[in-house]
Amino acid sequence: QVQLVESGGGSVQAGGSLRLSCTASGYTYSNYCMGWFRQAPGKEREGVATISPGGGGIYIANSVLGRFTISRDNAKSTLYLQMNSLKPEDTAVYYCVRDSRGGYYSWTFGYWGQGTQVTVSS
Repeated sequence: QVQLVESGGGSVQAGGSLRLSCTASGYTYSNYCMGWFRQAPGKEREGVATISPGGGGIYIANSVLGRFTISRDNAKSTLYLQMNSLKPEDTAVYYCVRDSRGGYYSWTFGYWGQGTQVTVSS
């Protein structure tokens, strides 16, 4: 079955950096769009960044544009989120997601990892 396992979360001071990783298994990773969502306490889930199967179609939320970078290694079935210049408002649980349909985006992400906590202190 589809499994998405995140790692790399932790605590960091404002201005610092973290890199999240998501290792996928149970399907042909290179066929699917992937992404990162996050949810802060008391707030709705927010799409952070998404990437197409070949890596050419990338979408980044305005709130993290210029600070976060999404990438993927199809040979390793791994998704990454490089987070620089972190702010306290980036504090959230970050989830790795997979598009429900193969090929280009359907914008329905039906598969989610368990999440990894990112905490940014001021």
